[in-house]
Amino acid sequence: MDFRPIAVIPVYNHPDTIGLMVQGVLQAGLPCLLVDDGSEPRCAAVLQALAAQHAPRVQLLRLAQNQGKGGAVMAGMRQVYAQGYSHVLQIDADGQHAVADIPVFVALASQHPQAMICGAPVYDASVPKGRLYGRYLTHVWVWINTLSLEIRDSMCGYRIYPLPATVAVLDSAAIGKRMDFDTEVLVRMHWQGMRFVTQRTAVTYPLDGLSHFQVWRDNLQISGMHARLFAGMLWRSPRLLARKLVGRRGA
Repeated sequence: MDFRPIAVIPVYNHPDTIGLMVQGVLQAGLPCLLVDDGSEPRCAAVLQALAAQHAPRVQLLRLAQNQGKGGAVMAGMRQVYAQGYSHVLQIDADGQHAVADIPVFVALASQHPQAMICGAPVYDASVPKGRLYGRYLTHVWVWINTLSLEIRDSMCGYRIYPLPATVAVLDSAAIGKRMDFDTEVLVRMHWQGMRFVTQRTAVTYPLDGLSHFQVWRDNLQISGMHARLFAGMLWRSPRLLARKLVGRRGA
């Protein structure tokens, strides 16, 4: 498959920042699919206007009901995979990700077309300290559940997926559709032997001051995800350990 990347942006009520993100994607030379994840009418109207203004470079997929970030990303990936795209750049709609880094991510994906390109956040003072420290617990669980340190940061939603391998993973497991998606999909791709390339990138929290992270609900879902993945790691552990041993011998 030829290298043919596209950006997929899940959007749930970010009418004031999404235009800047679309502009950044287009300036980087990528087409874009906006996934309206059941947004309110004002945001839905903004998305419709962006798609009309920039057609055909910008497409719009509407989900009648809110599916969660993961559900929106998965719906978008399936649509663009059917259109023949080879890679998906995932980037958030709230302005926290540096669109100036898109060419760097795309260049890495072109150099490593079979690998996941994952952002590793470089935060400024805007990051909530509770969120910052809480991420480390997930980092530890990911390292346990992959028996590896290869995934530097599983929670950053700024990344590029190789679509054929990603869709195969989506078809093989019921992956969480909300804030648990970003971490779970990477762990499951690691289990399938995916390589990971890490790119440091600036992250600012967020330009419009709107976060959809719900502390109790999302932390409960993430805890359940870690428990499921731990159980999955246990019965995969002989294969994971054997893979590490073969890698060391080949080094």
